[in-house]
Amino acid sequence: MLFNSYTFLLLFLPLTLGGWLLLRGATHRSRVCWLAMMSLVYYAWWTPDPSIPWKPTYLFLILGSCVGNFFFGRYLAGHHGPRGKRMLTLGVVANLVVLGWFKYAGFFDKVFLSITGGGLDLPHVILPLGISFFTFQQIAYLVDAFRGETKEYHFTDYLLFVTFFPQLIAGPIVHHKEMMPQFARGEGTGWHRHLPIAFGFMVIGLFKKVVIADHCAAIATPLFDGAAMGERPLTMAEAWTATVGYTMQIYFDFSGYSDMAIGAARFFGIRLPLNFHSPYKATSIVDFWRRWHMTLSRFLRDYLYIPLGGNRKGPARRYLNLLTTMLLGGLWHGAGWTYLMWGGLHGLYLCANHAWHWMQKQWQLPTLPKPVAIGLTFFFAMLAWVPFRAGQYELARNGSASDALRATGSIFASMFGLNGFNGWPDKTDRLVASSEPLKLVPVLIACWLIPNTQQIFRRYRPALTDLPRFPNHRWQWRPTIPFALATVVLMIIIGLSFDKVSEFIYFQF
Repeated sequence: MLFNSYTFLLLFLPLTLGGWLLLRGATHRSRVCWLAMMSLVYYAWWTPDPSIPWKPTYLFLILGSCVGNFFFGRYLAGHHGPRGKRMLTLGVVANLVVLGWFKYAGFFDKVFLSITGGGLDLPHVILPLGISFFTFQQIAYLVDAFRGETKEYHFTDYLLFVTFFPQLIAGPIVHHKEMMPQFARGEGTGWHRHLPIAFGFMVIGLFKKVVIADHCAAIATPLFDGAAMGERPLTMAEAWTATVGYTMQIYFDFSGYSDMAIGAARFFGIRLPLNFHSPYKATSIVDFWRRWHMTLSRFLRDYLYIPLGGNRKGPARRYLNLLTTMLLGGLWHGAGWTYLMWGGLHGLYLCANHAWHWMQKQWQLPTLPKPVAIGLTFFFAMLAWVPFRAGQYELARNGSASDALRATGSIFASMFGLNGFNGWPDKTDRLVASSEPLKLVPVLIACWLIPNTQQIFRRYRPALTDLPRFPNHRWQWRPTIPFALATVVLMIIIGLSFDKVSEFIYFQF
């Protein structure tokens, strides 16, 4: 059930919100149970193949995961010695085995086949929706329980913490200490103050997805798919258009989802942590990862990079830890070589970034002008999206790794003139018949010059993360006629563009 579907917008969300409002006079536990139950309905709605009768298999999977991890956490909260450490290891391994079977078994089967010439004859496994997100969320909970940082929670609070529908499918990866107190406290009064903020976030997020991201996809997708199928090498102009188009598509797709997640949660008086903060305005790759998928970056830092040793064991070990963390971060996004390539590129970028900072301090080098720093960061982040997008083709079309790697190599070659310094082909060419690259220009301008949604609504604390105030206060939302009219205009544009439902990119992870 996608956020940008009529089912969610006109049926599920109003029904869930209506039931929650009707229960305002009931006990707090009944309201938590209602949200948890509707979150499970939201999850169970998904079926991997509409032609196959619905089966509750994956509902049982997430319920079993929640029950198992809840009792693991209860045990770990009272055992912090060697016995607790062994139980923590068992709990983490159990979570990773489940994730590994569903997400990586097919990938390793292909690797084994390529090495030995004989596969493992594993059955075809369908990736359950959101399994990477709720697995990481619960691993963090187990580690914190062992550290003594959790409290005695009721199971329904824990179930809602894991399954709360705004963040269940594609994040943010929430922390128990952020969400549990909000669920326990409840939202008794002031719902009318949350409504306009929630509605504003939903409208802006939907606009980003339906109007901007999906139109960027119409430009980039035919070009990437053509490169993957090997129809012909892209021209230099096509390769750069495809790369910029996808760079903008994933930006507004993920930004739109993040806004809608914040808005959907805010309807119920819940604030989610910020997960997206104008990453293309970053002045370095380190800054980029403080802004892009912020809760995943936090998880990788706190539960992987720091336990590996972080920067405490010398420069060489720090660079190794950075590479390891980002390679595993790439593999988290998808079981494919191109995702490992994407993670490896960002690992190398981070190593280069830290080495540059060291050289600046050692040799008193000047700081790069901010526009130059932003441009360089954007350029290298954009290059890394090429293998990432090729990996999406492999997952979505069940293609081979060779298709994705060929597409990556072909596009890079075309971008840098190895396939010739050629421009845009004739409009009759099938690959570019639907592509209109000039439409990307206003999207790029908006990306850099317009404040993000969190800055527009900053005075109302839309998320748990506080942000610096945007210099131009006229951008900040207020309950006035001009802002109401702007919202209506956005809704009209969305309605005119709402011709089909497309998945959010991060749904497949």
